[in-house]
Amino acid sequence: MNRRNLLKQLTLGSSIVAGASLPYGLARMLAPEQQQSSRNSTLKPPGALVDDLAFIEACIGCGLCGEVCPPRCIAFNKREGGSAVNTPYIDPEIKACTLCGKCMDACPTEALTRVELDEIDMGIAQIDRSACYPWVDNGICGACVVICPMGGKAIDFNFANIYRPVVKQGCVGCGLCVEVCPHPSLPIKIVQRSETKVAKPVV
Repeated sequence: MNRRNLLKQLTLGSSIVAGASLPYGLARMLAPEQQQSSRNSTLKPPGALVDDLAFIEACIGCGLCGEVCPPRCIAFNKREGGSAVNTPYIDPEIKACTLCGKCMDACPTEALTRVELDEIDMGIAQIDRSACYPWVDNGICGACVVICPMGGKAIDFNFANIYRPVVKQGCVGCGLCVEVCPHPSLPIKIVQRSETKVAKPVV
C-alpha cells in the first residue's frame, strides 16, 4: 500500500508540475512575433561597440537604453536565443534613431559609450536608384534630404538634378531616411560602411 501510495503521489506531483508549466509554454507559443522589417536589416544603437561579439558580451540586457529613448526606436532581441537575447537593436523601417544620444548616456557598461555626433557609425545609407522615384524620373520627393539630422554632409541632392538624393561620407546610418521614405519598395537601406552608397543593379 505504501508503495502504491508513493507511486500515486509521484504521478500526481508530475501532473501538477506539467499543468503548472502549461500556461508558460502556451504563452511562449502564442506570443506575437517580434515586429520586424521585411528585410530584417537591423542596426546597433549609436555608440555601440563595433565588434558584434564584444557588444553582446558587454551588454547586460538592462533595457535602460530603451527606457530613455524618446522616439522608442530601440527594441530588444527576444526570440533569437543564445547570447544575443535582450541586446538592443534598431529597425529603421519601423522607427529610426534621432541621434539624441540619451541611450549612450544611460548605458552602464561599455556596450554603448558616448561619442560625438559626427563620430557615430551605425552604417551608411545606400540608395537603389532603380527604385527611387526621382532617379527613375517617376516623380519628385526629397524627404530623405529634408529629414536628415546631419544635413548636407550626409545626404544631399545631385548637382545635375536637384531632386535626386546622393549619400555622402558624413552619413552616420541613423536610418531616418529609411523611415521617412514613401516608396513602398524602400529604395534606401542602411548598410556597412565598407559597402557602396549606390545599390548595384540586379543582373
